[in-house]
Amino acid sequence: MKKRIGVFFGGKSGEHEVSRVSATTVINSLDREKYDVVTIGITKQGEWLLYEGPIELIAPGDWEQKAREDLARDPEHFAFSVLGSAGHKLTDIIDFALPIMHGPNGEDGTIQGVFELLNIPYGGTGVAGCAVTMDKIIAKEVFADAGLKQSPFTAFTADAIDCGIEEKINEELEYPLFIKPANMGSSVGITKVTREEDLLPALKLAARYDSRIVAEHGIDAREIEIAVMGNEELTFGAIGEIVPGAEFYDYDAKYNNDDSKLLIPAPLTEEQEKTIKEMAGRAYKAAACCGFSRVDFLMDKATSEIYINEINAIPGFTNISMFPMLMMETGLTLPEITDKIIELGYERYSLKNNR
Repeated sequence: MKKRIGVFFGGKSGEHEVSRVSATTVINSLDREKYDVVTIGITKQGEWLLYEGPIELIAPGDWEQKAREDLARDPEHFAFSVLGSAGHKLTDIIDFALPIMHGPNGEDGTIQGVFELLNIPYGGTGVAGCAVTMDKIIAKEVFADAGLKQSPFTAFTADAIDCGIEEKINEELEYPLFIKPANMGSSVGITKVTREEDLLPALKLAARYDSRIVAEHGIDAREIEIAVMGNEELTFGAIGEIVPGAEFYDYDAKYNNDDSKLLIPAPLTEEQEKTIKEMAGRAYKAAACCGFSRVDFLMDKATSEIYINEINAIPGFTNISMFPMLMMETGLTLPEITDKIIELGYERYSLKNNR
């Protein structure tokens, strides 16, 4: 029998829209000869809706109206209970979960925890790895313990903005700075600060997205990324480089600016490629990643020193996203990539339940 693959998209996150686009790519890549695809959208308010309409309505957001209309028309079929307290249970409609949700409530271990509670196998990194990689402060501490070189940083809570944190930042770090919310992706809420007078507005912007904030010295760097797949045994994709169409690779540069360029493969020496793969593997394992992730680095333009930047546990799958392109550069097709993610999810589930 075909496996029922539940693709989850949307969510209560600033990356809700990006998730819809990524999910569309993934849904279209799944082999219908092997899988029955079940699409479940989560609204910005956190409502879970079974969606059986046209795939092309997901990316623009029109899926939600269709899902609500179907639910009102046929509640017996479309209504379900996530935790199984009444009516159809989530476990009645899917065999395997594929969360394609970026940012908080999707990439941070929360939805993975739901799947663990329900004993549903799922694709990608587990609860611990997602929680670690989503929180930039915790991730930096893990990378430090693993001996991975990073840009100088300081971390604090949003409450410190009213208690003179600017003075501490100015004492410990040199400009330019990047001010980042600890738990957010797609560069949402991040500001590059080159002057002291711009620091406070940047801190306040970051605080709109998270109560934990990172201030990081901004290296004049090349932005290097590598795709990684695997549980115990790792497979590396190609290494790519981002040449931003703006001052840095912010949300607009990622998704709206046609001047941004992706170099695949990145122009690197053999030794640099070896270093990046070794560091990526160490970071992936240290952060308890599994399934698939994208590991990001900074390479100092002046010294060629390589610094770990972050790990994306559920990287984008849009038509301009690095993870699928880096894996396809090695010869894999998109359906083969999604097949592998499902295979690795079942492998991890089997190991966990057979111990």
